[in-house]
Amino acid sequence: MWTKRGLYDLIQSKLAGYRLIVVSNREPYAHVRTRAGIEWVRPASGMVTALDPILCACGGTWVAHGSGDADRIAVDAQGHVGAPPDAPRYTLRRVWLSEEELAGYYTGLSNEAMWPLCHIAFARPKFDPRDWEQYRRVNEEFADAVLEEAGGEPTFVFVHDFHLALLPQMLKQRSPNLIVAHFWHIPWPNPEIFRVFPWPVELLDGLLGSDLIGFHLRHHCQNFLDTLDQTVEALVDHVGFEVTRNSKTTLVRPFPIGIDFEEHAAESAAPEVECRMRYWRDFLRLDQYTLGLGIDRVDYSKGIPERIAAIDALLEACPEYVGQFLFLQIGVPSRQDVPAYQQIGAEIDGAVKRINRKWGRGRWRPVIYLKQQFSRPDMMALHRLAKFCAVGSLHDGMNLVAKEFVASRGDEDGVLVLSRFAGAARELTDAIIFNPFSLEESYEAIRQALTMPPDERRRRMQRLRQVTMENNIYRWAGKILSTLLKFEFPEEAAYAANGAPGH
Repeated sequence: MWTKRGLYDLIQSKLAGYRLIVVSNREPYAHVRTRAGIEWVRPASGMVTALDPILCACGGTWVAHGSGDADRIAVDAQGHVGAPPDAPRYTLRRVWLSEEELAGYYTGLSNEAMWPLCHIAFARPKFDPRDWEQYRRVNEEFADAVLEEAGGEPTFVFVHDFHLALLPQMLKQRSPNLIVAHFWHIPWPNPEIFRVFPWPVELLDGLLGSDLIGFHLRHHCQNFLDTLDQTVEALVDHVGFEVTRNSKTTLVRPFPIGIDFEEHAAESAAPEVECRMRYWRDFLRLDQYTLGLGIDRVDYSKGIPERIAAIDALLEACPEYVGQFLFLQIGVPSRQDVPAYQQIGAEIDGAVKRINRKWGRGRWRPVIYLKQQFSRPDMMALHRLAKFCAVGSLHDGMNLVAKEFVASRGDEDGVLVLSRFAGAARELTDAIIFNPFSLEESYEAIRQALTMPPDERRRRMQRLRQVTMENNIYRWAGKILSTLLKFEFPEEAAYAANGAPGH
């Protein structure tokens, strides 16, 4: 089983002498102004949750957009700051973007065009040529920062997500002494869906600058290869999962992402979590009610209105739960300047008001909806208190909330109710798997979670924990790095061809 130590040993033995740079839009830590002064926060992000332990284990540099309102104050003249801020283990290099760039690159092209394009959740993509120009420009700014950090040395560059699809080709064109991997954290659509994208060749060529492209699922890899087949002239190997275009070969592989299971499990048993459990027991009056839990960003791909409708249907079918069952929905605000997110926020607010007006009795309400981000100890406390956790994604790359819930349950109790359209459903088969588009399946899944016998809950959770522990973040990173190590840097290949020793 891969461990932090195993990953560290791999890096020390095989990557010694090379640079490692991780690149993403979102930064792992942001500095913000508060009444108490400047403080640092960890943004709500599954990607950050996954990647931070890797950089802590092996060091290196993380290049990301500086989004905190005090980020500029915290860095040195080169835009560097140690991370994590309380115990630095690696370097965070911040890239500064203007309001105009953010509006076009992030709000526009990334979140109003590419996100709905890739998530088959019935939100119409919006394509604006001005947004595409800003997207291209910001990718070039990230390329400048990465090349400055690499300094011309042999460097492994690990690019993340749909915000930076053009970056791999830009890097390769300007510095061939790089080995580049790109991991796409969201689904890749089928070719028919992708056909609507107005700049398909440039986007695909940008990605194919990578030596390795990773997706969560084999299905997403197949969609990507099918898209290439129907969009550009390339030699696509559907058996070997690789593509050659313009004499450049790129490997395409599935790498299901995980979490740091051992660290999460240990942290969830800490005294601070026990303290927060006492708070939530009192706040939610859990001496009287059975708790169901949902933790999501406020996003139309997460299926929150469908979940509330399922609870309504459950109370209709099983009135014995009226006044006995409580569902807590945490909604982390997200992309609030995007109209589609404003719309889904209003839709959720309306659904919560309707169900509570319909079923509320005295002080009891069936749904408590809290629209804010809570601390990790709070989340772990709620994981441990819930009878079940519902992950109802309409379409998702992986969804690490499901794995975090499992890792928090050291008592081997609790039930995971998981959408079949979340990537995690391919691994966590002992969850109650359901179709969130089916009202009947949705409320039946919740009813099954509420009535499942203790022995069955324990058997399922034991198996879920074993799978989550084995398929951890270090296994994910180790498999990706092991694949990258099969590539040779161009200069080293030349040395080898001339009989000279390698790096």
